[in-house]
Amino acid sequence: MSDTRILVVEDEGIIAKDIKNILSFLGYSVIGIASSGEEAIEKAMEMHPDLVLMDIVLEGDMDGVKAAEHIRDRFDIPVVYLTAYSDDTTLQRAK
Repeated sequence: MSDTRILVVEDEGIIAKDIKNILSFLGYSVIGIASSGEEAIEKAMEMHPDLVLMDIVLEGDMDGVKAAEHIRDRFDIPVVYLTAYSDDTTLQRAK
């Protein structure tokens, strides 16, 4: 069993639950699911995860790239992007 605490940020509920189930099966602790960038920042501040898995396109005014910047800068928590978007513009923003 891993002690790694993960926050999943995904606005499509069924995908978020699937990611949670896979991570749980692999022994990770999913401490929360957020569906917007704003909610991701709030949960990162409250829960102090070890890692954030972040979708890029989210509901709300803030996308995953902007939320990831805030989370890394304010809380020094690593963020891994999970996304179906691989166009050059998105990839450059995510670097």
